Amino acid sequence: MEQKNICDKLFSEGAIVPAVRTVDDFKFALNIKSSSIILLFGDIIILPSIIQEAKKHNKRILVHLDLLGGIGKDRSGIRYLARIGVTGAITTKPQLVKFAREEGMIVIQRLFVMDSEALKSGINLLRNCRPDAVEILPASVPKSIIEELVKETNLPILAGGLMHTMEDIELAIQNGVHAVSTSKRELWK
Repeated sequence: MEQKNICDKLFSEGAIVPAVRTVDDFKFALNIKSSSIILLFGDIIILPSIIQEAKKHNKRILVHLDLLGGIGKDRSGIRYLARIGVTGAITTKPQLVKFAREEGMIVIQRLFVMDSEALKSGINLLRNCRPDAVEILPASVPKSIIEELVKETNLPILAGGLMHTMEDIELAIQNGVHAVSTSKRELWK
């Protein structure tokens, strides 16, 4: 399946995707229009019940692997997540991208774009690990950088980090990102 179509399955173009840090945030996000929720917390104990609750509300769960407790950051840990119903994974670790893809999960490589060298090495990383999409941080990256990432990787871009207002989100969308993730509840409209 084409990568843009994969991302459209998770979040429509221009979408605001809730990135939840607590159980209370998760419960709040269940009633938001977004079809997906990004988990920035959790562990092996609570994850099955979170996934079960999300399914009741027709929500897909994307887990930030680097922030998940009690699950090995290896092939077996990824296999477990896929089997309990995690739709997708976000990670900064390229080896986890490979494992998650092998398990049929949708994978988003998180990339910190701090300077030109980070952009250059990030493009090489994305070409080698081949995720379904990339999440750039911060979301305020200039339009020219987003255009270069799309041109060089042909991947849909999700942007996250430092989104404080609706104007911040609108600017990121205008700059060419596919969708924006944010942990600020007041922006989840």
